Amino acid sequence: MSSDLYEKIKEEAERLGFIKVGFLRPKRPVFFDYFLNWLKERRNADMHWLERYVEIRADPERILPGCRTIICLAYPYSKKVHSTLEGLFAARYSEPMKEDYHLRIKRLGKRIGNIIKKADPESRIRICVDSAPILERSLAYMAGIGFIGKNNMLIVPGYGSYVFLSEIFTTTYIEFPEKEPIEQNCNICENCLNACPTGALYAPHRFDSRLCMSYLTIEYSGEIKKGLAKKLYPFFLGCDRCQEVCPFNPKEEKEVCLPSAKEFIDMDEDEFKRRFGRTALSRAGIKKIKRNLRLIMDSL
Repeated sequence: MSSDLYEKIKEEAERLGFIKVGFLRPKRPVFFDYFLNWLKERRNADMHWLERYVEIRADPERILPGCRTIICLAYPYSKKVHSTLEGLFAARYSEPMKEDYHLRIKRLGKRIGNIIKKADPESRIRICVDSAPILERSLAYMAGIGFIGKNNMLIVPGYGSYVFLSEIFTTTYIEFPEKEPIEQNCNICENCLNACPTGALYAPHRFDSRLCMSYLTIEYSGEIKKGLAKKLYPFFLGCDRCQEVCPFNPKEEKEVCLPSAKEFIDMDEDEFKRRFGRTALSRAGIKKIKRNLRLIMDSL
């Protein structure tokens, strides 16, 4: 396909609100060996799904047999931290007053996919948003969207790390100008490592899920040790500390848009589903939210 399709995709992505788009050929992700070692060290905690489909993570073409082009996209999320009346926070990406980002961004990706289909009716396409067994940040880095910070987040120059990532795999061969990956620009800054309350970021580019507040408050189903309660505060869902202190991100802002802690604790499953069932809060669910809030409230 001619470079005209490349330009059309870039223009449509910008029109839809994506802040960055990059292209690459399917190949072994640059940080795959690090990922294997991370799994070997059991730093994925009990997120055992990360151990599945390793061969697919090694070869992105397996996501879509015959794939010839991967389009990587970055979509901005709220720069404001979402707060209860008491000042307890849910991470910015949760955007609890909006539909789950997986659904929203996939719809936008389909609109870009339609442009490809129009140019090449025989094209096969797969759109991924934070769910397929791929190393998203590695692909985005390889596509020239941003660099990997010491906190392991993808940082988009001129914007920061408050972005969702999405990928469009297609069997269409799209011509595009090759881009060199953007090298790390953290220099001597280690704000993120110093801000991590539990030492989950134990060295530059080194991360242990077992200590991570995002993992503990969203993925972990057991009882969180009481000694960690004061370290949770003020985040009851997720954690943005390593991003808040990053010089590439804007300073902290707060938006009171959530029910009070008491309202959450008194909320039953039906009411939670009615109010938040189609938001990113549904990932954790009301049971974990109550657990987290009780821990924090008891520690204050």
